[in-house]
Amino acid sequence: MINPRQICQAAITASNVTVYTVPTATTTYLKTFDICNTTAGSLTFNVHIVPLSGAAGTANALYYESTLASKATFHWTGTQILTAGMFLSVKGSGTGMTITASGGESS
Repeated sequence: MINPRQICQAAITASNVTVYTVPTATTTYLKTFDICNTTAGSLTFNVHIVPLSGAAGTANALYYESTLASKATFHWTGTQILTAGMFLSVKGSGTGMTITASGGESS
């Protein structure tokens, strides 16, 4: 059974930050995320789906150096399947953005 839930809500910083890690014996379905830029200037963001024991990089980028205008929100909808130990990592060109992601978990 898939249990719908908010996967994460977090601030995006200028360093790679893990905002969600799939628990042991669980499969996570990432269905949607929003990134909001609350600043007066454009910023860029990266979103990575990182394999177990991996690191965020170009090989696992879902979005890489994507520009988000001042006071704008980026919305993504799709389906990504994450297995135990995989994680969602984000990074921005500065502070002032947040990510909210939703989906479901099955164990």
